[in-house]
Amino acid sequence: MASLKFLGRIGVAWFAALCVLLAAWSSTNDRDFPFLFTLVWFIGLFVALGRGVTHLYRVRTIAGRVDGETLSNRQRRRVEVPYPADEAFALVEEVIRELPHATDVSGTRGGLQCRAVIRPPVDPSRRRRRWGFAWLDRETTVSATVTPADGSCSVMFVCEPDRGAWTDWFNPDGGASLEYAETIVRAMTQRLSDKRNRERADARQTAMEKELTAAQLGLLQAQVEPHFLYNTLASAQELVRSDPARADRMLGHLIDYLRRSLPRTDGSLSTLGEELERSTAWLEIMRLRMGERLAVHTDVPQDAMKAPMPTMMLQTLVENAIKHGLEPKPGGGGVWIRAGVDGSGLSVTVADDGLGFRSDGAGTGIGLKNLRERLRLMYGSAATFAIGNNFPHGVAATITLPLMGAPAHG
Repeated sequence: MASLKFLGRIGVAWFAALCVLLAAWSSTNDRDFPFLFTLVWFIGLFVALGRGVTHLYRVRTIAGRVDGETLSNRQRRRVEVPYPADEAFALVEEVIRELPHATDVSGTRGGLQCRAVIRPPVDPSRRRRRWGFAWLDRETTVSATVTPADGSCSVMFVCEPDRGAWTDWFNPDGGASLEYAETIVRAMTQRLSDKRNRERADARQTAMEKELTAAQLGLLQAQVEPHFLYNTLASAQELVRSDPARADRMLGHLIDYLRRSLPRTDGSLSTLGEELERSTAWLEIMRLRMGERLAVHTDVPQDAMKAPMPTMMLQTLVENAIKHGLEPKPGGGGVWIRAGVDGSGLSVTVADDGLGFRSDGAGTGIGLKNLRERLRLMYGSAATFAIGNNFPHGVAATITLPLMGAPAHG
C-alpha cells in the first residue's frame, strides 16, 4: 500500500503541475497548448515514475521495509554517544569525511556542527546527461549537530537533497538519503565499538600493569629474605670465634649477594650473567653453612651470559632446590645450573638430586607461583616454565625466555 501511495503521489504531483501549466497557458495565450510541451510532460512523468520504482527497490533493499519513514527523501537519525561533546564531534567529523564522494566538508567545533555535500560521481557515458536530464541526479547534503548532556551527548544526523522540499514530489532521490543515513549510523556504531574496545584493552593493560607492579613489590620484599639474613649473620658470628677465615669468606659472600640484590630503579631486565653471580654468592654462603653436604655444578656458556632475563628468577629456582630438595636430605647432594641459547631463545635449567616432590606438602609454592605470574605478565605466551622429576632423583625446573627481552606488558 505504501508503494502505491508513493507512486500515486508522484503522478498526482505531475498532473497538478500540468494543470497549473495549462491554466497559465490559457490565461496568456489563445492558441492550443503545444504538443511539444505535452510530450515533455509525459516524458518527465515516465522518468519520475521510473525513478520512483528504483527508489522503492533501493529502499526495500536497504531498510528491508517500505513505509512513510523509509520512503522519505529526507532522513533523520539520532545517535547517543556516551562521551563528552568534543570527543563526539571528533568522531562525527571523521565519519562524515569518510563518506563516499563527500566534498565541501566543513565543521564548527565551537558550534558543534558539521556539514558536507555528497556529489554523485560523473559518468560521461550516462545517456540522460546527454539528453539534458542531469538535473535528476541531485546532490545530497549531510549535516550533524552535537547536543551536549551530562558527561555524554546526542548527535542528530540529517541527510537530504540539496534542493527545495517541493521537488521531492516530482523527483525521488533513489534512496540516496536513506543509504547515507544508514551508512552514517553503521559507521558511528563501529567507531563507538572500536573506542570501547580500546578503552577495555587499556583498562586490561592498566590492571595488568598494576598486577606487575604488585608482583615487583613482592619481589623487592623477597629479594633479601629476613630468615636467610639472620641465619647467615648468626653463622658468621659463631664462626668468628672458631674459624675467623671462614667467617670472613661468609661475610664477603653476603656483602656480594646484598650488593647484587639492590633493586633496579629503571625497571630494566637483568642478564643471565648478573643473575648467575647473585645466585653463586648465595650458594657460596650455603656451602659454608652446609659444608660437604652441598656440591654446586655450573654449565653456562659465555654467549649466554649477556642474554636478558628478569631479576631473581634464577635465584628462586636455586633456593627451591636447596630448601626443598637438599637441606632436608641426609647427606645433602648437588645442584646443577645449566643454560643455553638457540633459535627458540634462552633456556635456563636448575636441577638437584634431592628428595624430589614430597608427599608431606613441604613448601607453600608461593615462589613458583609468583615466578609463573611474572612470566605471564612480562612475556605473555612467549615464555614457558616447566618443572618435573630429575633422573634418578630430585627435581629439574626450566625457564625458556625469548632473546629480545620482555615485550610491552601483554
